Amino acid sequence: MSPLPSLFALLPSFGGGELVLVLAVVLLLFGGDKMPQLAKGLGKAVREFKKAAGDVEQEFKRALDEVPDNPVKPSPPATQPTVPPPKRLEPPAPPGTSPTP
Repeated sequence: MSPLPSLFALLPSFGGGELVLVLAVVLLLFGGDKMPQLAKGLGKAVREFKKAAGDVEQEFKRALDEVPDNPVKPSPPATQPTVPPPKRLEPPAPPGTSPTP
């Protein structure tokens, strides 16, 4: 069994009889003179839609190609150098006294 065209894939609940009925109603409403113009306009619209969809797909592919496969791993945080605590300063000795060791 051959696969259905993509247009019919959008209309899975319509059978052949329903499609013939819809086409007959369109023919009655617009007449035979307008049918080629309608088909041409529909063809242009479908072509533009496919082109826009292809452009969006290409943009997604381009964006995915720009993302590196191996992202740069963040480096571990740098350790702060250890600073020894400040030395405790003794108050100066009063004049005339000897310093204690």
